Amino acid sequence: MNEPSRLPTTFRLIVTGGGTGGHTYPALTAVRTLQARLAADGRALDVLWIGTPDGLEARIAPAEGIAFTTVATGKIRRSANPLKMVSPANVKDMARVPLGVAQARKIVSGFRPNVVLATGGYVAVPAGLAARMCKRPLVLHEQTVRLGLANRKLAGSAARIAVSSESTLPLLPEAVRSAAVVTGNPVRPEVLTGHAEKAVTTLGLTGFDRRLPTLYVTGGAQGAQQINNVVREALPWLLERANVVHQCGPANVDALRATAAGLPPQLAGRYYLTGFVGPELPDVLALADVVVSRSGAGTLAELTALGKPAVFVPLASSAGNEQAHNARHLEEAGAAVALEGEVTAARLQNALGPLLTDPARRAGMAEAARTHGRPDAADRLVDVLLSAATGG
Repeated sequence: MNEPSRLPTTFRLIVTGGGTGGHTYPALTAVRTLQARLAADGRALDVLWIGTPDGLEARIAPAEGIAFTTVATGKIRRSANPLKMVSPANVKDMARVPLGVAQARKIVSGFRPNVVLATGGYVAVPAGLAARMCKRPLVLHEQTVRLGLANRKLAGSAARIAVSSESTLPLLPEAVRSAAVVTGNPVRPEVLTGHAEKAVTTLGLTGFDRRLPTLYVTGGAQGAQQINNVVREALPWLLERANVVHQCGPANVDALRATAAGLPPQLAGRYYLTGFVGPELPDVLALADVVVSRSGAGTLAELTALGKPAVFVPLASSAGNEQAHNARHLEEAGAAVALEGEVTAARLQNALGPLLTDPARRAGMAEAARTHGRPDAADRLVDVLLSAATGG
């Protein structure tokens, strides 16, 4: 811990950010880690989360016992055409930002945090600006390779900018580069503690051939139609070479079950289909030899921390095309394969073939992935928060 004697008995933290899991879970993991660090030194943590009423954080923070409040926010609808940026909806939302800043300033002034942590999302802008107005140290955390819109707006106000990748540093404006520190993207600690055999037992994977590698396919909580469609087409080919755990999204189970019903019994036994993977995720990841997934920042952080070879199918509509940048960044390092544009069953097979049939190829990609992983990212981010709070 950074100079614990200079820290108050009760450390006060404002967290702001959210809208999606990509902004919410790193913040939550940092809060948990900071709480544990302070408790070990006999200190307490008082946290207030400033979020949006309809974002994921509005459910997650109260469920974790974290005080939660909201401020008015304005969402900017992006467009390549500058004229379209001046849409009635954008103008209306932009008018809400000064109100949000005024509300956030009142909250920050009343709470008097030792430090404010902003992890991105529209709500971070008013709270981050309020931190500067109230002369409270602001720490930004960026999950993706390139700074998101909110963090770009706040970069000049930040005491520290914690980034997830070395590759981000040269992309930062020169004026703020000296405030940047590479921490990695915090990964929920439970993700790193899975057991492969537990997944076999819990999920009843008695038909799996353990001489074959196991492929985990996931499209996120809702499933990804694009990934589901190409996996459906490639399914017999995949099952001849691997066991498959396929998390397809609750709405897609019936259609894929109908496809699986036509498989030969031996192949069908190697296919485990589920709408959603919950508490068993760490065990499923421990069992997986290769992963097919989207390339959101949280997914990348987890898979590289675990050293998992991956084939990424970036979500084309992600903000600022960040998923494609994330996937390309790892592909260039030999730590993943990125499938952009139109993804067909043939392209998926070409990408997976060498990984499923060549253990040495898998091991090489796993090692490359691991060198980009930062399982200690939460601890590094806590170091930055404590340093900023004490003026270190």
